Amino acid sequence: MATQDSESKTPPAPGSETRWTFLTNHAHVLLTIARDPQIRMRDVATRVGVTERAAQKIAADLVEAGYITRTRAGRRNSYTVATGRPFRHPIDAGHELDELLAVLVPESTPQP
Repeated sequence: MATQDSESKTPPAPGSETRWTFLTNHAHVLLTIARDPQIRMRDVATRVGVTERAAQKIAADLVEAGYITRTRAGRRNSYTVATGRPFRHPIDAGHELDELLAVLVPESTPQP
């Protein structure tokens, strides 16, 4: 049974030492790209808290699965998040990526 002290504690601040999160690194990379389609993978990695190589692998997974497209623009990449794509897990059947983006990507963020 929890004590009153443990019940009244405030949740950990963002960026504090946590062992798990509700969203996967794939979701974090996708949301970071949706918020800034011109972002560099180095910056994605920093924001998500993974290595640059891990961010590149996750982005490649998202491209392969059709959740984002990558367009070369000079020396940089530009990304477009696909709309109408379903979630991948059976427990989330009937829900689309657009629903997650609507909640977690600010309206002021331009969506291509």
